[in-house]
Amino acid sequence: MVRHLRFAAFGCALAGVALLLAGCGDSESPSSEVSKQAIAPSKTAPQPKGDGEHAHKPGSRGGIVVPIGGDNYHAEVVFEKGGVLRLYMLGRNESVVAEVESQPLTGYARLEDATESESFVLAPKPQPGDKAEMTSLFVGHLPKGVVGKKFVVTVPVIRIGGERLRFAFTSATETGDHDVPSKVANDEEQKLYLTPGGKYTTADIKANGNMTASVKFKGLKSDHDLKPKSGEKVCPVTLTKANPKFSWVIDGKTYEFCCPPCVDEFVALAKEKPEEIMPPEFYRKK
Repeated sequence: MVRHLRFAAFGCALAGVALLLAGCGDSESPSSEVSKQAIAPSKTAPQPKGDGEHAHKPGSRGGIVVPIGGDNYHAEVVFEKGGVLRLYMLGRNESVVAEVESQPLTGYARLEDATESESFVLAPKPQPGDKAEMTSLFVGHLPKGVVGKKFVVTVPVIRIGGERLRFAFTSATETGDHDVPSKVANDEEQKLYLTPGGKYTTADIKANGNMTASVKFKGLKSDHDLKPKSGEKVCPVTLTKANPKFSWVIDGKTYEFCCPPCVDEFVALAKEKPEEIMPPEFYRKK
């Protein structure tokens, strides 16, 4: 069972859609421009805080812009009829088209209240002006089961400038802070949290109180900070600022997240793809 999505990016916050461009689609943008934006102060207005992965802003194509890599990059997600999803890549300055390495992306979509996800592929579709072996656009088809409904998408790996980043987004725009869902854990949640697998061990289950995240964090609010400072811990799923009140033990180590849904995602990843789990100290803003 794999739980992936959340912007955002995140949850949380993997954004109508949400986890995503501004500027002309056929404009050429040197890769050096993206690198400069990654270290330059952002001139855009701060993004509003949000529930789920993270908050999302409207894009120039009618989609939702979401941050990638702690706001160093962005993408505009556009949903079209028939379940087509377009992912337009942007720089730190959201008015600049960003070219990234041409690569197929694997996304995982699930209904908002579900625990299992279905994978799909976002293929690179270079736009006019994109350099060789680079692309500023990805296109894919969502699984039929989520089309027309409220769902979450997670892209666990995208390579940008030699970095491996992840992001997530939801299919609806949401703003404001909300209580963490307080529903009673269902059978799938119990299976996710109370059975070991991969790097998620029996000792971890005991250390986490033999309960699910929805139970442990019942009543707590998620307050997402989309602009963590250098050296601060970030959520392993959305790369927004981590919150110590949403901590979970995996492989005997304590990880901090931005909200409970991201704990779901990471526990599933630890069980299904343990090789992608890095030590807690890896998840810090550079």
